[in-house]
Amino acid sequence: MRKPDIQIVKASGERSIFSMDKVIASLKRSGAKPNLITQITDQLAKELYEGISTKEIYNRAYTLLKKANSSTASRYKLKRAIYELGPTGYPFERFIAAILKYSGYEVEVGKIIIGACVNHEVDVVATKKDQVSLIECKFHSDQGRYCNVKIPLYIHSRYRDIQAHNKLKETNKLHLKDCWVVTNTRFTSDAIKYGKCANLYLLSWDKPVESSLKKRIDQTGLYPITVSTLLTKREKQFLLSRDVVLCRELLDDKFYLDHLEVSDTRKHKILEEMQLLCNVKNDE
Repeated sequence: MRKPDIQIVKASGERSIFSMDKVIASLKRSGAKPNLITQITDQLAKELYEGISTKEIYNRAYTLLKKANSSTASRYKLKRAIYELGPTGYPFERFIAAILKYSGYEVEVGKIIIGACVNHEVDVVATKKDQVSLIECKFHSDQGRYCNVKIPLYIHSRYRDIQAHNKLKETNKLHLKDCWVVTNTRFTSDAIKYGKCANLYLLSWDKPVESSLKKRIDQTGLYPITVSTLLTKREKQFLLSRDVVLCRELLDDKFYLDHLEVSDTRKHKILEEMQLLCNVKNDE
């Protein structure tokens, strides 16, 4: 006899039908082996109840995964780890800049660019083959918040002001290619509609499908330091305050662990976790 559908509550407060297939897909993307996925989903199936939140489901799956494999659990918590880059948006800007840098761009963070009316501080200026992309990052610390149409409207007006001044310049013109709006959450349907109409490149957690933020991170192995299951919250905040945003950066700047007075045994485990994360790239 088929079990009745279970209603779950999303971070936004919306209700939807629970899908074990989505849980399985996210566990696969984290690199979990088939037998471990079966163990976790079997246990989850026993614990589900009407009205359970997506947060509770995630926390339980994460706990079970962490007990079995810490580096796999780190990749599984990627989305939550992005939220932990807050509360300010600056680490997120550095994180986006790092992804683009390792993708072949020259990047500058927080650059002042002159507009026809006013000057603008642009979150990330990315250049490849003399073509310049101006990138504005919108970080949300709450999972239920989406980027509404006001965000691309505002960023587009700034871009047009920069374009207007650039056209007037006789020398040192910027070869402006496009303008990006990047968020760690999602865009509303109106925001997406306006982005297409205004020719803005919108990058969010799951869009565009083939080059979303999630896909870019998995393909490059550029995980934020906040994915670590071994570092404490205080240690992560210390590293972020020193501009150590990527796991890869901690491997280069491991002396910061000495500043934190991390024991040699624990230091070895942390660096081993960082190495595993940097080397594993998922194509799921």
